Amino acid sequence: MGHPPGNPVFQVIARFFTLFASPENAAMMVNAMSALCSALTIFFLYFTIVHLARRIMEKQGKIMDMGNAIGIFGAGIVGSLAYCWSDTFWFSAVEGEVYAMSSLFTAIVFWAMLKWEEQADQPYANRWIILIAFLMGLSIGVHLLNLLTIPALVFLYYFKKYEVTAKRTVKVLLLSVFILVFILYGIIPYVPKLAAYVDLFFVNVLGTGFNVGATIFVLVLLGLLFWAVYKTYRSGKVLSNTIALCSVVMIIGYSVFAVVVIRSSAMTPTNEYQPDNPFTLVRYLAREQYGSAPLFYGKTFASPYTDIKYDQYYNVYGDKYIKVDSPAEPVYDSKSKMLFPRMWDEGIDDKYVPFYNMYTNGKGRTIAGSNYKMPTFGANLRYFMDYQLDFMYLRYFMWNFVGRQNDLQAVMPGDRVNGNWESGIGFIDRARLGDQSEGPDYLVNNRAKNHFYFLPLIFGLIGLFYQFSKDRRNWVVVMLLFVLTGVAVVVYLNQPPMQPRERDYAYAGSFYAFAIWIGFAVLWLQSLLRKMKLSSGVSAVAASLLALVVPLQMVSQTWDDHDRSGRYFVRDMAYNYLAGLDKNAFLFTHGDNDTFPLWYIQEVEGVRTDVRIMNTSLLGTDWYIDQMKYKMYDSDPVPLSMDRMQYLFGTNDWVQIFERIGEPITVRQVMDLFKNPRVTIPLSDGKNHNYIVARKLLLPVDKENVKKYGIVAEKDYDKIADTLEINIPEGKSALSKTELVVLDLLANYNWDRPVYFLMRGGDINIGIRDYLQYDGFAYKFVPIKSDTGNSLLSVSQVDEDALYDRVMNLYRWDSFKDTTLNMDYQHILTFNNLVSPRDIMVMTARALYDRGKTEKAKDVLDKMMESVPAKTLPLNTSYISGLNDKAVMDAIELYVKLGETGKAENLADEFLHETLLSVRLFSTIHRNSYLSYDDLYQSLTYLVALQDTFKRCGMPEKADEIARILEQFLA
Repeated sequence: MGHPPGNPVFQVIARFFTLFASPENAAMMVNAMSALCSALTIFFLYFTIVHLARRIMEKQGKIMDMGNAIGIFGAGIVGSLAYCWSDTFWFSAVEGEVYAMSSLFTAIVFWAMLKWEEQADQPYANRWIILIAFLMGLSIGVHLLNLLTIPALVFLYYFKKYEVTAKRTVKVLLLSVFILVFILYGIIPYVPKLAAYVDLFFVNVLGTGFNVGATIFVLVLLGLLFWAVYKTYRSGKVLSNTIALCSVVMIIGYSVFAVVVIRSSAMTPTNEYQPDNPFTLVRYLAREQYGSAPLFYGKTFASPYTDIKYDQYYNVYGDKYIKVDSPAEPVYDSKSKMLFPRMWDEGIDDKYVPFYNMYTNGKGRTIAGSNYKMPTFGANLRYFMDYQLDFMYLRYFMWNFVGRQNDLQAVMPGDRVNGNWESGIGFIDRARLGDQSEGPDYLVNNRAKNHFYFLPLIFGLIGLFYQFSKDRRNWVVVMLLFVLTGVAVVVYLNQPPMQPRERDYAYAGSFYAFAIWIGFAVLWLQSLLRKMKLSSGVSAVAASLLALVVPLQMVSQTWDDHDRSGRYFVRDMAYNYLAGLDKNAFLFTHGDNDTFPLWYIQEVEGVRTDVRIMNTSLLGTDWYIDQMKYKMYDSDPVPLSMDRMQYLFGTNDWVQIFERIGEPITVRQVMDLFKNPRVTIPLSDGKNHNYIVARKLLLPVDKENVKKYGIVAEKDYDKIADTLEINIPEGKSALSKTELVVLDLLANYNWDRPVYFLMRGGDINIGIRDYLQYDGFAYKFVPIKSDTGNSLLSVSQVDEDALYDRVMNLYRWDSFKDTTLNMDYQHILTFNNLVSPRDIMVMTARALYDRGKTEKAKDVLDKMMESVPAKTLPLNTSYISGLNDKAVMDAIELYVKLGETGKAENLADEFLHETLLSVRLFSTIHRNSYLSYDDLYQSLTYLVALQDTFKRCGMPEKADEIARILEQFLA
């Protein structure tokens, strides 16, 4: 089961596609499904444009001769191809995600309503409306964006069936919004919620199994709806019968979420949120774990909370539902709330405040109990217009219809280097972004640098005004679709700053609507040519060919950056993560990007299913802890002793540390005291809570098991400690639930299974980092204390021979050798911050060098140069900043120490060349400031570090060369 709120329709159809492929080709089949969905989307878009273009012709009373038919077909071809080859749509078309299928549902629903409009006066025309209702119900099981077509569909019905008046139009608008809100906030949450309470009665009162009551409720609900269909049919009430039928088929479509409960009940290894009962399903559908943003009225980032409250919810315990407290929710000062709050914060670490201060300048109303001033409504609107509307929507719109600068993610407005729109018209782009003609190859010749010269935008605006002048009613319908899937989504999402990824996919429906207007530009061109006395046929062909330049220009630009062929970097990295681990290991991961590839390669390709993946972002949830206690494939259960009541959602999310015992005690003793119901302490919420009684912990070592199960290499047997001293840091006042689970694991640990961590423990900070051995793609927990301290790069404790063998013979590096593959920003970011292949090889070489194994160290460095060429992964990635650049400089130093000065100089020259290009670009003066001060500073830091390296290594000539470069720049 995937993450909330689930997409069962997508999963079921994807499963059908994978039936025809072997496991290693399953992912390819899912991507093929996305491509097919996208192709069908363009197919239905073509027919949509053709229908609306024909309506424009009919409004003008034109005869449907061959010339006008060619013009209509030309409009359909141009508009649909423009959307087909737009950046956002193409990106979703080639990935195994829900957005391609969501676009298909939007396209089918909109087209189906046009078919109804075409046949509205014929018998059985309402079958199209019933089909739409069914598709709406199904689409909830893909993505909710499809529901935003409802107002456009309502207006299409209104224009066809009723006389248009101003008063009636307002009523219809309100009705369309009501229908949307009723489905979104009524049917979707309350049907499963009612089913849950019926299930509660059946389970707790009648003693049935889980889901029996919910099943009966759904059957009764459908029975009542079928009865309503029958009664309205018998009484001849057409409208009422249509509404009843629509309700039935929508509920039937929505009932596909039963697949979620059924599949989750099968206890699949990947089972996010484990929605195997209706109460959990309700929370799953509500995306509870993601929180919610205020919409029309609510808190701001300056709102202090005056109290905390606890709601209660039902959870499964044994064979009953029990009522337990949910996590504490802050109650905010009502005086600090405002209308249309855009500048808000989750209230955890105030991380957005510096960003918001750029809009408030520290001004605003003082709020008692708050560290910040409440923003004025003007500042609030400036943020909405500048960040949410312009930066997070219009920038994406311009990507698709004007051009794109590169694929680097932009975090905030004003960044002139990353992720802007760029037209290709030199003087316009230079005025906005400065002269960026010279710089690193990855930036200057970025594959995602797409220049459309404003042509799609101009043609779209022409089509917009042309439809407005010729067919105003259908223009309203298309405009509603455009606004509700664009600006309305901006308002609804209310996105805070510093999004983790670009969000253009959320507005694909808006770009779909704009592509319709691009098609209508053909009709305008045709009418223009007709005024020049050209025949109907000639003008239509000429207009179509002229307009076809737009999509052809688009595809000439977007082809290369959407080519994902032959790209297996991430799969190979997932293989490397697992391949180097000992048998039956625990592997602690931390985020999506280091966990999902591992899930894939285990679940789909069956690689190393003996390894238990333990994601620390999920390990604080009750359902995930439950799953750790199950056997999964070849992985035995995790030895955890806490009762479910002690880790239910909302229970022990943070466990306070009160050092009642000053002397060291064992981890098992600490956990036994924590689980003891009599060892509690009252806290400010008025409740008694369990707590951690000591900071100084002891973990006994079973040396026989350590040797038997290969926890350490034989050469390190003499280093094995009798007992590990684990000291929870003094400044740490509480343990997260995740850390509590790790502590519980250690309390029951018999040294019979290896434990690995990515990134030296990540967000687990309980005093175990001194016992982590560098093992390549992970750190191994060993009973040997190292002197690493908090260094992320130390290799003081390592099994260098085993590591050498893995790097040279086991790990897969071949995917990096093909320099023709598309190494986009996301991959470069991953290979900088999450896992750097160069860093792994350099750290291995350093470990070998430190232990006198110089020939092996040379082999590893040469392997790095061969396996990860600069044309695939740039040497200088200062515009991203991470482990990669440091690894390159360390490799230069190691080459010198190993006596390979020629290789060191060659690598240094290449790195220096890329760095100087970065300096040249980022030091460009634009509007009285550097193009990018932070990136410039980073590159200059590299030059200074490189100069220092050559000084230390006895190469004064190279050091002086860099010194001259620095002097020249500073001068």
